[in-house]
Amino acid sequence: MSIKSGVPGHASCAENRRSFLRVGSLALGGFSLSHVLQVRRASGETESRPPRSVILLWMTGGPSHIDMVDMKPEAAAEIRGPFQPIETSLPGLQVCNLMPGHARVAKHLTVIRSLTHSYSVHDDAQHLVQTGYPQLNARQAGQRHPCQASVMSYFRRDERLGMPSYVCVPEDYRTHAGFYQTASFLSARHNGLNSGGDPKLGNYRPPEFALPAEVTVSRFQDRRELSQSLDFLRRKVGEMPQLQDEDDIRQQAVELVTGRNARDAFDLSAEPEALKERYGRHAWGQYTLQARRLVEAGVGFVTVNLYEKDVDWWDDHYDIEKNLRRRLPVFDQAFSALVEDLHERGLQDEVLVIACGEFGRAPRIDAGAGRAHWPKAMHAVLSGGGIRTGQIIGSTTKDGGEPLDRPLSPGDLLASIYRVLGINPEATIPDRQNRSVPLVQQGTPIKELFG
Repeated sequence: MSIKSGVPGHASCAENRRSFLRVGSLALGGFSLSHVLQVRRASGETESRPPRSVILLWMTGGPSHIDMVDMKPEAAAEIRGPFQPIETSLPGLQVCNLMPGHARVAKHLTVIRSLTHSYSVHDDAQHLVQTGYPQLNARQAGQRHPCQASVMSYFRRDERLGMPSYVCVPEDYRTHAGFYQTASFLSARHNGLNSGGDPKLGNYRPPEFALPAEVTVSRFQDRRELSQSLDFLRRKVGEMPQLQDEDDIRQQAVELVTGRNARDAFDLSAEPEALKERYGRHAWGQYTLQARRLVEAGVGFVTVNLYEKDVDWWDDHYDIEKNLRRRLPVFDQAFSALVEDLHERGLQDEVLVIACGEFGRAPRIDAGAGRAHWPKAMHAVLSGGGIRTGQIIGSTTKDGGEPLDRPLSPGDLLASIYRVLGINPEATIPDRQNRSVPLVQQGTPIKELFG
């Protein structure tokens, strides 16, 4: 079973997003840094770096809760769908028979079944779930608030030298799928490093942290000193935030190309072949293994985009049985391997794993053999990060159409993530006019996760 690994188009220059870093040349007035990483060195907003990291497996398109972790075997055929439930290691939880890995690791999971909101358009829903703020017509309006990972970058103080705070794997590309994974009104330094993918099936290409062959490290450092002197004179003309951002970006880029931390973290060849097989010799498996290496090396937030441009995503309007028979075994293998790997390494309390999308799917299979968008009911699966696991939170009605009890919002989920990261969910961040903006418009940490 395999999922193709597409090469997405790069983001716009205006957003200053890049898929990999290469030092192309050194000019008199400063570095010419192609595909530069943008991360801030320090924010000073917290006393110390929180010990925990997050891996978000982002299932853009809207995964079907009814066909995965909220099955309705007693319902009519058009509701329950084509799959059979299987028992799991968590009493009371049944999952799809295509997800034996989930069944095995279920005792380490918390399954939230009662997430709900009212935004049925992909872009609007993704903006809400990623940022905690609703945004109608988000595709036209653009991202108006920073995503959860960029907020983490803003508050995280002492990033490990040469490591980014936030990485997207394979990358946060701009397509009709949206995503809304940028820093928005926060400095561009809080955008994530975009990690590229290889068009060859199942292969993974990390960012390129390399000097040109003709430039030695010592020569690079000499030109860096000259560039810094000229940059200082430019900044004396006017202390502009844009110049401050550029300085931070350059500093982080220098640390990447002259150090080994990031290069080593992105080097999948260091992993045993047996472990690569365990995660799966497909793009999603290798992306997820890469995420584990990154958080182990000190990255605070890794978003794994389980989406293949022009090939596959979770928007199953048609042929849902065919789609999930291809997709679920691949996802199941990668997810369960990650959970087990973190436990075996003793990292289960240090890394929060989340799998979710922007909404669920409709209760009834329609004439196209698919399920429509359905924000009234959606799910999220969590593991690790010091939360209480081995539980199911909330339930849905007999047809899976809406919460039966414990309705929760995307803001509640985001507030919980911030608490895991050591960030006060009631904190504020400054917008471009230096006005205080709450991290989420509405939401409080989910008490069952922290009892």
